[in-house]
Amino acid sequence: MAQEFDKAKEVERSINKKFHKGIWSRFTAAINDYDLIQEGDRIAVCISGGKDSMLMAKLFQELKRHNKFPFEVEYIVMDPGYSAPNRKQIENNAAMLNVPVQIFESDIFNSVFHIEKSPCYICARMRRGYLYSKAKSLGCNKIALGHHYDDVIETILMGMLYGGQVQTMMPKLHSTNFEGMELIRPMYLIREDDIKHWRDYNNLTFLQCACKFTEAAQDREELSKRLEIKNMIREMKQVNPQVEYNIFKSVQNVNLDTVIGYKQNSIKHSFLENYKKY
Repeated sequence: MAQEFDKAKEVERSINKKFHKGIWSRFTAAINDYDLIQEGDRIAVCISGGKDSMLMAKLFQELKRHNKFPFEVEYIVMDPGYSAPNRKQIENNAAMLNVPVQIFESDIFNSVFHIEKSPCYICARMRRGYLYSKAKSLGCNKIALGHHYDDVIETILMGMLYGGQVQTMMPKLHSTNFEGMELIRPMYLIREDDIKHWRDYNNLTFLQCACKFTEAAQDREELSKRLEIKNMIREMKQVNPQVEYNIFKSVQNVNLDTVIGYKQNSIKHSFLENYKKY
């Protein structure tokens, strides 16, 4: 127990010292820039067992120590059908890092395992529904997910290249199915390389991906596309070091005067609506 306490303190010190600029400052910047947390919030921090969500849990603990206004946090883990070793690893990491998780179970993996078309998308939607439901039962008004900066820019490119649309992963969203609930992404400005550095610096081991799909087939279409995008960004960065920043900023600098069409509230609009002849 003493050893686990020491490890948790060591990890917390690394966030405050070595990774203050790359992780902590960007965490608080996202919260402030996107107005993610308000007084009186009760937030369900959703932990999958991977490096991103476990770091997010530690960042929320640190935020609670320095909070400028009252808000509450619940740390929840949904077990969608993990293998026994993966479930145990999550439990051990939570104990070692002194994160008081509440684990609840679902049967999502078995439900979507035989779905051929877009199983990852369906799985993600089902997981989110279970998380919202659990969070609401705990009196929470928000769920926090561990998506980071690199997830955002990869989503932008995937939408363009494979979806034929310009869209991004938003820093916060109102739930359409759970009234009064919001989703927030406080890791929005943190780079994945900094998360990996934090993990390796502290000699931590987390789940990579405990999904039955990746256990059964490494070449699932969704996963291979995201890896392709990662590699593409890496190659472009060699030519233009600013490419990641430019992708991220592109969806914040949309010039509607030069857009042929766009959708708002599911309604399509064309530049012809406001086109004037001179």
